[in-house]
Amino acid sequence: MDRVAADISTQFPASPPATMLGRVAPYVLSVLRIMAALLFLQHGLSKFFGFPQPTPLPHPFELAWFAAIIEVAGGILVTLGLFTRAAALIMSGEMAVAYFLVHAPHGFYPILNHGEPAILFCFVFLYLVFAGAGPWSLDALIWRRRRP
Repeated sequence: MDRVAADISTQFPASPPATMLGRVAPYVLSVLRIMAALLFLQHGLSKFFGFPQPTPLPHPFELAWFAAIIEVAGGILVTLGLFTRAAALIMSGEMAVAYFLVHAPHGFYPILNHGEPAILFCFVFLYLVFAGAGPWSLDALIWRRRRP
């Protein structure tokens, strides 16, 4: 029976769509990283520069001010794919804190307390901590040049 299974697997290797998906997966990771970081960057730009939508400027050294710094600096770093793992860890932590301090007091369910974006950002950035930046990143370019 095992011989039959082995013969079938050599006659019918992995399907072409599955093989193609495996080849493009690292590039899709890079696209996910770039898009999530650009969306995150908007929040910091709104707080500091009123772009694309003006929001009240946070007072220096308040929690919202530190959040805006993380959103701008982290958004730029993760978009470029530079120090991605460290920046994504900090950004994920910021979103966890934001959810529990801002959203959770308004209700248990994220759809009711408007916390879905915070949760989604938290887990996308947490994924990037473990997955890395992907091939379209400055991290990949730097580490590729350092290898012998």
